[in-house]
Amino acid sequence: MGEEIESHGFSREDKALFAERLAQETRLLRDLFAHDGFSRQNPMLGFEIETWILDHNYFPAPINQQVLEALDDPLVVPELSRFNVELNCEPLPLAGEVLSRALGDLSKLWARCNAVAHRLDANLVMIGTLPTIRDEDMSLANISPLNRYYALNREVLRQRRGQALRVDIEGRDHLQSEHFDVMLEAATTSFQTHLKAPAGHARAYYNASIAVSAPVLAAAGNAPFLFGKSLWEETRIPLFEQAVVAPGPPRVSMGSGYAAHSLFEVFEENARVYDSLLPMVFDAPAQEFRHLRLHNGVIWRWNRPLVGFDDDGAPHLRIEHRILPAGPTLVDMIANAALYLGLTRALAMGSKDGTGALAFDDAVANFYAAARHGLDARLTWPGADVVNAGTLLAERLIPMAREGLADFGVAEDGFLDIVAARVRTRQTGAAWQRRALEKRGDLFKMMAAYCEGQRCGAPVHEWSA
Repeated sequence: MGEEIESHGFSREDKALFAERLAQETRLLRDLFAHDGFSRQNPMLGFEIETWILDHNYFPAPINQQVLEALDDPLVVPELSRFNVELNCEPLPLAGEVLSRALGDLSKLWARCNAVAHRLDANLVMIGTLPTIRDEDMSLANISPLNRYYALNREVLRQRRGQALRVDIEGRDHLQSEHFDVMLEAATTSFQTHLKAPAGHARAYYNASIAVSAPVLAAAGNAPFLFGKSLWEETRIPLFEQAVVAPGPPRVSMGSGYAAHSLFEVFEENARVYDSLLPMVFDAPAQEFRHLRLHNGVIWRWNRPLVGFDDDGAPHLRIEHRILPAGPTLVDMIANAALYLGLTRALAMGSKDGTGALAFDDAVANFYAAARHGLDARLTWPGADVVNAGTLLAERLIPMAREGLADFGVAEDGFLDIVAARVRTRQTGAAWQRRALEKRGDLFKMMAAYCEGQRCGAPVHEWSA
């Protein structure tokens, strides 16, 4: 979805030719799986951070084009709205002090981006949903001027026959909102982890990513408010799922099940059951998988398999773990990544299919419970029946994550200690925001304190409400 396209309108002929190219590339991908044709290079790690651009009143500032032009850095790219940008980390070998290296790289990039924003009289802020955003901010007047975004909006509305997209979230408060565009998607900002997996273990890593999503999210919530309403600990989850709805199966979901035999099942399902949203036809060889990758890019599974390429051109498989929110700080996000990586490795290597014997339906139910209730969620877990998420993390899963990182050959560097302290103090980003609002009585004062905490850089469990 990050690739620009040449058009923002498509003919029947475009769609027919796109379907033909997609079918051809899907067959070629099947052959790669059948003949073990993927890269055998060691695992790699990458990150994406979606961030807000705010003015000094903590309202969104629609100036991403000015920020991007001033930065002129391929690691910083536009997002759907003019008040968001995305920061990327160069892929790193998944070994040794990779977590500390990633934190160092992201810290340098973050500082440089914020310096540019400051020169434009704005600030960059990492937070899952922006408490001070207004419903009227989510309009096409604030869409980034790229063809792919106009095309996405047009096709979703066309497939919906012009019917409004309706968000209805029942949390501590009740939010209802209708929009005749896809801009509500821009109200969610995430921290996405990319795990390049050896092809032989990719299915296990994918299944494990699904299984661990709930406890990882429970420890990481940072999106309790939207449009002045107090909702879920991770309001991003229902918001994104309802913000891009077209006929057919859900575009944003956990998918239809674990991978039974290989990740090819996911790509085959994509081609079989999802209509194309961006049927742009490329003049490119099938081996580049341009059409398959574009089609996959507008199916937003919370754990999404990706096809990419190594520097030598060999195709590889990645798992994009999309569940985590942006913020509260860079160190918190790397700690969340450490928990995800350690748990995923432990389940992938410790069980035959990577599921850890957790039923898919239970993994999905756990995920929504964690999004709604955070560390207070009740989760089903093999060997523990139904258990409090915080208790499960403290007693079983954080120790399991330590073992998984050690098995990866990755140094903890204190990041899992941060997660453990967050669980012990019961202070996630979402919990801090609720306490800070209760103390200050005003979302803008709360945001001022949040931004100060983020600037200081201490992990959120150390913040004073």
